[in-house]
Amino acid sequence: MHVGIVTFPGSNCDHDVYHVLKHVLGAEPAYVWHKDRLPAGLDAVILPGGFSYGDYLRCGALARFSPVMEDVVGFAGGGGPVLGICNGFQILCEAGLLPGVLQRNASLKYLCRDVLCEVQGAETPVTSGLRGQRLVMPIAHGEGSYFADEETLDRLEGEGQVVFRYVGGAPNGSLRDIAGISGGPRHNVVGLMPHPERSSEALLGCADGRKLFESLLRTA
Repeated sequence: MHVGIVTFPGSNCDHDVYHVLKHVLGAEPAYVWHKDRLPAGLDAVILPGGFSYGDYLRCGALARFSPVMEDVVGFAGGGGPVLGICNGFQILCEAGLLPGVLQRNASLKYLCRDVLCEVQGAETPVTSGLRGQRLVMPIAHGEGSYFADEETLDRLEGEGQVVFRYVGGAPNGSLRDIAGISGGPRHNVVGLMPHPERSSEALLGCADGRKLFESLLRTA
């Protein structure tokens, strides 16, 4: 299983994702620099967390114009699995691959804590067989409050695109407690604010996030 991990200036979770894929799950990940093209033969693409381009302008706004994103858009449009984690989710929204936008947290403070999320909505490459499960994963962001207009929110709900929802209320002010959504021709594009790569080994205190990567490798 070959997975491309797109790295932008300011990415800081790319090595975490690589470790989980390579050393925990035995996949074949490869870093893809933002100025390069996606290599042929990839089974999935992951946009990791961090602060691409220092989050100048808006989070993900500059990364959206990186040369590699043209290939990511094409890969997603062809049905290829794309996962955006935290800053990766922000980039997917800025690139138009997912609807809505991530705004400043309602508290205007950076949040770093474990959260409980429920897997909902349509099945995606990262949630296969997980619907209804509640997973503990950490968040670490200053701009994680999901926002969209009411029409878009209703459409997301109606089409099963809300695939992760905070249990007990969104700590960041996300509308309808949305923690992650899907898009693409076959729900093949997924973005979420929690970090599954930081909860994929028992040594870290929780391995719930590993289930998402196992699903991705199984279904991609």
